[in-house]
Amino acid sequence: MILDRALDIFRGQAITIPPLDGAFRPNTALDDAETAATAPAPDHLCVKDGRVLYSSATQVGALASPASGQAFPSLSFDRPVAALATSKGGRLAVALADGAIVICEDAGGRREIPAPKGFACPTALAFGDEETLYVCHGSARHGPADWALDFMEKGASGAVWRTALGSGRHDPIARGLSYPHGILVTPAGLIVSESWRHRLLSVDPASGATTPILSKLPGYPGRLAPAPDGGAWLALFAPRNRLIEFVLLEDNYRHDMMRSVERQHWIAPALSSGRSFLEPLQCGSIKTMGIHKPWAPSRSYGLVARLDARLRPVASFHSRANSTRHGATSVVETGAGVFVAAKGGDAILRLTGGA
Repeated sequence: MILDRALDIFRGQAITIPPLDGAFRPNTALDDAETAATAPAPDHLCVKDGRVLYSSATQVGALASPASGQAFPSLSFDRPVAALATSKGGRLAVALADGAIVICEDAGGRREIPAPKGFACPTALAFGDEETLYVCHGSARHGPADWALDFMEKGASGAVWRTALGSGRHDPIARGLSYPHGILVTPAGLIVSESWRHRLLSVDPASGATTPILSKLPGYPGRLAPAPDGGAWLALFAPRNRLIEFVLLEDNYRHDMMRSVERQHWIAPALSSGRSFLEPLQCGSIKTMGIHKPWAPSRSYGLVARLDARLRPVASFHSRANSTRHGATSVVETGAGVFVAAKGGDAILRLTGGA
């Protein structure tokens, strides 16, 4: 056994990716879904008074809903919007890209709470109650727009914070996370998606103790949202593939690539792909006889998972490699259906029937 360990340094490491099988068996559900709205890179969805709100750059808009009886005024901010959340009482929290949180009142008033010192990468929000907000910060080194840089640096400086809205006080709950990107409040505690480790964690809000509850996901998990039956929805914003994970092991190559290649052409996950001949993965059986194959290796993909009450995957909804409804960053369910933000496809989709 001692000899085996000594020889391991010459054998290399096997790179394995969980297959798209079982609950993750590929389909075309996102490609076949109705387009509820088009918007430039819609990112985060939430529900307020039965209406679906979405963020897009510096704006927060709402999907048309004749049944609501009133129009939702579009909100504009002087910085990009990074995350949204609504409380049971109807309060709207908007996280801006610099980490500040804006509480928007129905009467039109706004109150801004500065970010905790050293953290300016809000990725997800969730109300604990009307006066408590849980905030995921993906990184202590980079902002939300630089998520690919944090990925290539193997970042593990993310944290979950608790913010008291009355006093503006921030208290850290868990640190040292690899890009926490989604959060769900449950009676048992917090559920947090940890993107770079492709897993979901249970986080105790009192002690900060973390426990993996769903690991080895086939993509990078993003935002979480509750489902009516006690389960949850999970958006996976990009797929894992062997080439990207191989590059993560090759430090010299990775550092040279980051220095000498434009970021949009890195061998890294992406929200969209196929728009430039300079992108990586132009070979590798992406096209055969001039046809882009749906099973081809891809840096981008569309994937949403349905989780049961034990947070186990039971169904999934896909936009495959040969399509464009990629980069699913958020998903919510209302009585009108399941809505998905396909950030890479500039569209908000609506799934009905069998969702």
